[in-house]
Amino acid sequence: MTSQGQPKYQRIADALRTAIQSGEYGPGDRLPGENDLMATYEVARMTARQALGVLQNEGLAEARKGAGVFVRAFKPLRRRGIQRLAHEQWGSGRSIWSADTEDRELVVDQIEVREEGANSRISDALGIASGAQVWTRSRRFVLDGKPVLFATSYLPSDVVADSAITQVDTGPGGTYARLAELGHGPVHFREEIRSRMPSADEAERLALAVGTPVVQIVRTAFSEDGRVVEVNEMTLDSASYVLEYDFDA
Repeated sequence: MTSQGQPKYQRIADALRTAIQSGEYGPGDRLPGENDLMATYEVARMTARQALGVLQNEGLAEARKGAGVFVRAFKPLRRRGIQRLAHEQWGSGRSIWSADTEDRELVVDQIEVREEGANSRISDALGIASGAQVWTRSRRFVLDGKPVLFATSYLPSDVVADSAITQVDTGPGGTYARLAELGHGPVHFREEIRSRMPSADEAERLALAVGTPVVQIVRTAFSEDGRVVEVNEMTLDSASYVLEYDFDA
């Protein structure tokens, strides 16, 4: 502990963070290793390791096996929570993701589309009978080569059966544009957000550093008659996102 009661590893992490923020270490630069920190600050290896771990957990740095710890070069994704869901976005054939990604490379992989019986949690959320059929769409979003989000949407089968929503490629404007063509276009959304630690599967899918939490967003889409037409459960790498909500008073 320091004289101010601050742990030594935290003091080292603070110094490294300041150096990153000042530009002394830029994106992609290698940070001082454990041996360097041990010599500079006269601390044990575990203390040096903890200091570097703090920066990794904050998303400022990433470890590369056999090479060291580097300043993270990935630019956080600014998720514009209101603009991306506007009708003028998906209604004009644009992906809601285009409101976030600008000109960055986005790849959607691990796509699975299937029909199945809804469990009680999903049936309650959709307002349908337990075990009723739903179409499930799971996919992972990879931005600039970095997995940032895994999402699973649930839609009532009686609404989307035989439509492009049951295909891998839903077409221009995505699911919401197709729902509108079916007469069930969403007019209202609700998002619930919480932070938690990932499951082992989530950590693997998103290639998360140890100790990195995820943000879970559950979005419910309502049609004009008040019916729930989609429940979308999204798991985000917390270190890859800035959640932005811009609205008038």
